Amino acid sequence: MPRKGLSFDQVLDAAAQLADREGLQNLTLARLASELHIKPPSLYNHIQSLEHLQDSLAARGMQMMIERTRQAAAGRSGKEALFAVAQTHREAAKEHPGLYTATQISVQKFSPESQKLASLYLSTILDVLQGYHLEEEKALHFIRIFRSILKGFMDLEVGGGFGMPLKLEETFELMLETLHSGMLQYSTVKG
Repeated sequence: MPRKGLSFDQVLDAAAQLADREGLQNLTLARLASELHIKPPSLYNHIQSLEHLQDSLAARGMQMMIERTRQAAAGRSGKEALFAVAQTHREAAKEHPGLYTATQISVQKFSPESQKLASLYLSTILDVLQGYHLEEEKALHFIRIFRSILKGFMDLEVGGGFGMPLKLEETFELMLETLHSGMLQYSTVKG
């Protein structure tokens, strides 16, 4: 029987905070139980397994990214939308590194519900790229490129991997300008 007053959402909140603070890779059931001041077996009253917990964190992270992406892109298109959405991703990775990392788990490991959210998340990014008038297959390639360059940049930034005395904002903008220019080359609308 679940501990009185402890809900699945509270367990998930604690897991998200722990993952954000210490890294998703350091999230264990024993560590989470300690954080909640319960015995590890008691967690099974709320979750099925560590994989179930990670899937739930991925779903929460994707929901967060869907909402933030939609807000950032609202009323914008093309380059303006691209830059706003990229900045939103960067902010999310800094504010919630554990949740953001959870969204990067292989989609094959997701539950059907989380797979639907992953598809919706990708569709949201695809909507942002519509301003570039790309053929569908090219747009899908550019979603991969967009996510890859952002993840690489954010992993280096959050991990302290940028040591040169250059302004990160300039690097970030140059990276996005390069992506923007690349997508323009493949636009089906010329002129």
